[in-house]
Amino acid sequence: MNIIDTHCDALLKLQGDARAAHGYFQKNRTLNYLNSDELDTNMERRIEGQVKVQFYAIFISPGIPDNEKWQHALEQIDAFYEEVLTMDNMVHIKQLSDIKTLKNHEYGAVLTLEGSDAFGNDLMKLRTLFRLGVLSVGLVWNNGNLAADGVGETRGTGLSEFGLKVVEECNKHNVLIDVSHLNVHGFEDVIEHGKYVFASHSNAWSIHNHARNLHDEQIIKLIKKGGMINIVFCPPFIGEGKVTLEDLLRHVDKIIELGGEKHIGLGSDFDGITEFIEGLEDASEYGNLIEVLRSKYGEEFTERIASRNFVERFC
Repeated sequence: MNIIDTHCDALLKLQGDARAAHGYFQKNRTLNYLNSDELDTNMERRIEGQVKVQFYAIFISPGIPDNEKWQHALEQIDAFYEEVLTMDNMVHIKQLSDIKTLKNHEYGAVLTLEGSDAFGNDLMKLRTLFRLGVLSVGLVWNNGNLAADGVGETRGTGLSEFGLKVVEECNKHNVLIDVSHLNVHGFEDVIEHGKYVFASHSNAWSIHNHARNLHDEQIIKLIKKGGMINIVFCPPFIGEGKVTLEDLLRHVDKIIELGGEKHIGLGSDFDGITEFIEGLEDASEYGNLIEVLRSKYGEEFTERIASRNFVERFC
């Protein structure tokens, strides 16, 4: 069964590997996107797990000095073009409708942005990212920046005037706006002003009250907006202690209960997490999740959560 996964951090790993030897970006990488064990979403694992389309995030650590962030973003984009897109049968998804035209032997790659830190206060840089292929923008990570506040920021404000301009640019270019890391006030502003809105990797707060999860009323607003909630495999977002696939399904049940059967998808956060659900430790093990979904919900809903909901919403 074909899967669309709306979040991973493979580009950050590839960039870090390219900097490791000399402290700056260079081509003599040790990681190979085809089959390096360090990459949860490497090509061989994607093929085994039937991950038809993978979203690859550009993520800039808040610890990077502001004057270096754009360079780090470009390095991750270079890794996307030089490592990911050079794989046999890999197709660059330049607009989301391209997903519907993938041939049976082809696999899609979508470039996304996690946090507007990469472009600072420069909308020209944002438009450049669109031209390079970015199809989804999350305004923040957990910290605050010039656009908005993340869930870990103590200010607790919504979108700034600049953040509203970022949303306008996304709307103008039909780019998805990702609410996964936004605080409550920022979420409300994006729901009001955004055109295409989704959560790339979040779970249900009422099942497990982690700050990165969405409250019931947020899930309902996303559903009414025509958006999506893509469940994430990060154990601290799922429950306490050692979590199982069944624990993850409790979040699925809640989203269905709130009316989200046609608004739920998958956003693993592979390559960005260091703890795993047993039996779902990299992209090759997606089949284990699919079997559990089939057993509980049947074939039609399993196909919906795997890919059809996303295609119907945004393609």
